[in-house]
Amino acid sequence: MSDSAPGTSDSGTSESPHTGGALRGRWREALLSARGGSGHGPDPDPYADALLARWAEPQRRYHTTAHLTQVLDRVDTLAGHASDPDLVRLAVWFHDAVYRPDRSENEERSAALAERALPEAGVPDAATAEVARLVRLTVTHDPADGDTNGEVLCDADLAILAAGPKEYAAYAAQVREEYGFVPDDAFREGRAAVLRQLLELPRLFRTPHGAAEWEPRARQNLMTELELLTH
Repeated sequence: MSDSAPGTSDSGTSESPHTGGALRGRWREALLSARGGSGHGPDPDPYADALLARWAEPQRRYHTTAHLTQVLDRVDTLAGHASDPDLVRLAVWFHDAVYRPDRSENEERSAALAERALPEAGVPDAATAEVARLVRLTVTHDPADGDTNGEVLCDADLAILAAGPKEYAAYAAQVREEYGFVPDDAFREGRAAVLRQLLELPRLFRTPHGAAEWEPRARQNLMTELELLTH
């Protein structure tokens, strides 16, 4: 999917048939739900294929189809909290669809991509607007109280912070690889600033499950990484 056409992409990289097939099925279910359950409309698969090509671009190390799958899995865990979990799932597909680590407008460009692609795919305007709103929310990960869709998306996206030690270390290493063009000193300074901002938040997770199950370990992981970066 280019920024204007659903059938082209910036990368020729593709996923394995097993992974791609499973993800296509999840896309299809969410898209059909957003259409109101109607089978009428364009074939969902070309849209899934174009998005999957984006998620497999070579500049990605953490923001890959593995991240896409993990966030979708976490939305499944939290789905009972959302007012429309299938719109949250569509937002997951788009939230890092445009990803260039050397640019700051990724979320806005991803939201704009959703605003172009989803109506073409048969999604009503109101549902498209909600997906785009949710994508833009991942700039701050700061949903308003009562924004249950936003709370689910943000918690699912940040749940990697609560991973076990080995998985968290792999995540941190992948983030460093994505910013390989940044000198070590500058990266440590920038990453430390991000970690401090996260630790200063009164709460990282807004859903009851996230607050109970993910918050303590996430804070421990963030403090550990910050200590490693600054000592």
